[in-house]
Amino acid sequence: MNPFERTMSVNTHKYSVILPTYNERKNLPIIIWLLAKTFNENHLAWEIIVVDDASPDGTQEIARQLAAVYGEDKVILKPRAGKLGLGTAYVHGLKFVSGDFVIIMDADFSHHPKFIPQFIQLQKTHNLDVVTGTRYSSSASPAMAGSTPGGVYGWDLKRKLVSRGANFLAATVLSPGVSDLTGSFRLYRRAVLEDIIGATVSKGYVFQMEMMVRARALGYSVGEVPITFVDRLYGESKLGASEVVGYAGGVWTLFTSV
Repeated sequence: MNPFERTMSVNTHKYSVILPTYNERKNLPIIIWLLAKTFNENHLAWEIIVVDDASPDGTQEIARQLAAVYGEDKVILKPRAGKLGLGTAYVHGLKFVSGDFVIIMDADFSHHPKFIPQFIQLQKTHNLDVVTGTRYSSSASPAMAGSTPGGVYGWDLKRKLVSRGANFLAATVLSPGVSDLTGSFRLYRRAVLEDIIGATVSKGYVFQMEMMVRARALGYSVGEVPITFVDRLYGESKLGASEVVGYAGGVWTLFTSV
């Protein structure tokens, strides 16, 4: 048995996934099937909290059907009355988790569940409070030998430049100690996530950046796992010009307040 298999085989923790959704009826069955497969193959206790913001495309009905297939203790729908933002979706979902660790990720298949065992391995090896996926680093921890280099697939040059520029700006101004501050694929200790969320004031896409800056400011330990990010399978990106402007403002706010 190799070290990775031994680490996973003795894992008695439960993992809760908070999955915010808006118009993800086509992606939801795929991502939940992959999550269930990943957790079950690694003998891990799990649950998925689907936080849907009143999707008009029938996402909630799909979630109910998936709960009937996998079990209502495995797929748990906790909808909201409207499109209230990504940050508050995590706050809402956190109220219903029962796991020791919480995984946040996108529902559009841009974050592949195959990386979750690597997150768990790194967390257990170094007793970390937070593990975050990075698209912009090919260097893994020694415990992660053989990891796939990080990367982005399916984006045009403009979007890659915007993302790179956003991370460069944040890294220069805030010195967060991680290579991908705008990523949204992370694993937290449940108590740590509750503490960080309690200190976080940003909404929307700036929320992810502030969460990592707050984690460092509060003294929590953070590790990175290189991931490959693939653009969504179905639907349209929800990132627009207003989010880019808000991000720049968020960097300045954090620089002056944290």
